[in-house]
Amino acid sequence: MPVNLPTLSASSLLPINGVTLGFAEAHIRKPNRKDVLVIQLAEGSHVAGVFTQNRFCAAPVIVCKKHLASNSEIRALVVNTGNANAGTGESGLQHANQSCDALARLLNLKSEQVLPFSTGVILEPLPVDKIIAHLPTAIKNAQADNWLNAAQAIMTTDIVPKATSRQLSIGGKTVTITGMSKGSGMIHPNMATMLGYLATDAVISKQALDAIIHYAVNKSFNCITVDGDTSTNDSFIMMATNLAGHAEVTTSSEDFIALRDAMTDVAIELAQAIVRDGEGATKFMTIQVEAGKNEAECRKVAYAIAHSPLIKTAFFASDPNLGRILAAIGYAGIDDLDVSKLSLYLGDVLVSENGGIAASYKEAQGAAIMKEAEILVRVVLNRGEEAATVWTCDFSYDYVKINADYRS
Repeated sequence: MPVNLPTLSASSLLPINGVTLGFAEAHIRKPNRKDVLVIQLAEGSHVAGVFTQNRFCAAPVIVCKKHLASNSEIRALVVNTGNANAGTGESGLQHANQSCDALARLLNLKSEQVLPFSTGVILEPLPVDKIIAHLPTAIKNAQADNWLNAAQAIMTTDIVPKATSRQLSIGGKTVTITGMSKGSGMIHPNMATMLGYLATDAVISKQALDAIIHYAVNKSFNCITVDGDTSTNDSFIMMATNLAGHAEVTTSSEDFIALRDAMTDVAIELAQAIVRDGEGATKFMTIQVEAGKNEAECRKVAYAIAHSPLIKTAFFASDPNLGRILAAIGYAGIDDLDVSKLSLYLGDVLVSENGGIAASYKEAQGAAIMKEAEILVRVVLNRGEEAATVWTCDFSYDYVKINADYRS
């Protein structure tokens, strides 16, 4: 089961004025499961997106980027699970465009006002006819309070749906933020490593929304990894319906930081939920690297630790084989690193200093911490003032089973 991830209730997910969500069961890969989602946005909404940098990016990613770049007013999103429409060449692009065309006709929109998303198996043709046939159902059952059903409709190997809500006050008006994400395996950000959708009724300029999404993603989805594999379909979308009734928030507004931070908090919770639901995960690990020359080198060290199969399997076994962490720090790629100056902590316990094991460290201390469900690994480089944090999980037997049987 996911690591300390609370069970969602529909009532905990707050509707956003100007957003409706509808779903359908199109039997794309498996019967009797929600696998098509349609999100509709009120006129006047602003939309921003960031996407995977995998060079083999999926057809829907290409179409999304094109439609956003057209400066058309985005009014709808269509998402399918069970098939990624990736590695599908020209026909994949045609299928992504066909899904946009079909939804646009039903909603009296232009095709470029629709953004398509797919997730699932790579290198198989998208069954676009199934998706199109079930769009009317998704439109018919669209509701503002359908966030839980929507979060279920975008799941693949996820064990549980992932969503959350926040509220804050801007100009005396209550502003609501609700978001959802999916992801469990093939998780390593180079933006964004999953599907994520965050909506708010806040009144935000397009420039401010663009600034917020890039800030938020670098504090959240660009700080997680399950297995080091950057997916072909990763997308993170922010939507602002501009219906909350307060003055427009711009990058120079007094309320900009408060809104940015609230939306970032939602993104962080959604990102961490992906790691907590990592395929077969039993441990949630925070890798904190401090006192580096720059953030980039701190991230290098954090990801070297977070990606190591040797470290991740040791955490699964609750085995304090902590020399593996030192080895990862050493090969992280900092050529002038003085290992005699760094310190390694497991939780609050000093494990290593002066290039070797700390005199105060006892293996029983490490073993006790390794048995916990949530573990902090802290590396102090002692060469500067910058820091970075990455969240990851362990590798269990189930990770192999899930991925070995993924297509069956």
